Amino acid sequence: MNIELLTTVLKIVISTALFFVWVVRYDNIIAEFRRDYNYPDWLRDLTGITKLSCAAMLLTTNPELNEIGLKGIITLMVFAILTHIKVKSTFRKVIPSITLLSLCLALLYLG
Repeated sequence: MNIELLTTVLKIVISTALFFVWVVRYDNIIAEFRRDYNYPDWLRDLTGITKLSCAAMLLTTNPELNEIGLKGIITLMVFAILTHIKVKSTFRKVIPSITLLSLCLALLYLG
């Protein structure tokens, strides 16, 4: 598999995962932000808008937008992991954030 194809696949996987969590599973996100993290609604909405915007940037053909989107997702995943540590989530709940962070770091390395 060549690098260009691999980076395209990673971008699609990352963007699809974010779309699934923040659109399809949005009811679960609402509950988690209130019940588990005790974060305000505005922070949840800002996080979702930012993640979806970064995912959209990943899917453009503009390399500068790709990099901004990728670095944005990396930053958000670091904060997600820190939030899980703060609230003492089980490792099972942290796995998606770690996986997404790892995929983004791999994409950054390949890019």
